[in-house]
Amino acid sequence: MAGFESLFPTWLYSARISAPRGLAETCLAIAAEDKAGQRWAREHSYGGYTSYASLNDLTQRASIIAELERAIAKHVAAFARKSEFELGGRKLTLDSLWINVMKKGAIHAPHIHPHSVISGTYYVTVPPGSGAIRFEDPRLGLMMAAPVKKKNAQRQNRAFVDVQPRPGLLLLWESWLRHGVEANAAKTPRISVSFNYG
Repeated sequence: MAGFESLFPTWLYSARISAPRGLAETCLAIAAEDKAGQRWAREHSYGGYTSYASLNDLTQRASIIAELERAIAKHVAAFARKSEFELGGRKLTLDSLWINVMKKGAIHAPHIHPHSVISGTYYVTVPPGSGAIRFEDPRLGLMMAAPVKKKNAQRQNRAFVDVQPRPGLLLLWESWLRHGVEANAAKTPRISVSFNYG
């Protein structure tokens, strides 16, 4: 008997979370005050602002971000259950959380999040044309003689999958999954909150 079976699935979880009132303004206020984050973004040609390398206490600094993190944590737990992680009765906990304010022309080169289990992004503001997040098939380096995929291939058969963000969208993935962000072609910034759980 012939049949197909899907092996080694890579989960991409998406959900909608209503943004706490004032979240965009809070993110922009933190960005305006965080001189170390501004300096890091400048030195690394980030094309905007990120608190990635400067602030590790955002949930204590702003109750609105703590409120968002509590909502995200419920979805992370659902993702962990679907992935059937053996956690020995423990829960995954927030390892890091940072704000991104991507100006016009800013990109985020493909990367992974080492030393974490689940990573994700919550989109606060998404002007039209501000760029998709692109996920990469982790087997690309092993596909020596594989032909190019058809343009209309199903998502699970593609080498790259783009997701167009929208305000309130939460995306979760396993931290080893390589991803990047296309250039922001909008005149106004795209604001997001990214995080890792371990």
